[in-house]
Amino acid sequence: MHARTSVKEREARILELESEIAELQKELGPGEDAQQIVSRHIKLLHRYNEAKDAAQIIIGKLAAHKQTTIRQIHEDYGLTGDD
Repeated sequence: MHARTSVKEREARILELESEIAELQKELGPGEDAQQIVSRHIKLLHRYNEAKDAAQIIIGKLAAHKQTTIRQIHEDYGLTGDD
């Protein structure tokens, strides 16, 4: 905050932020920790990306074995860009 901000304004802002934190914690649920939830999601994203990378390696090897393109393998197996 700026140095020109009065003590009352800073205290009011602190109360607003504390109220917002309490409201968000209430939405999250009692005993839930937002940081733990974010950490879990990040771990799950890493696992997903590792599995997707492994699948792409296998698809690449299959394409090489069949002497075709990765795009063709995707089409043959009904895979889209979202898969």
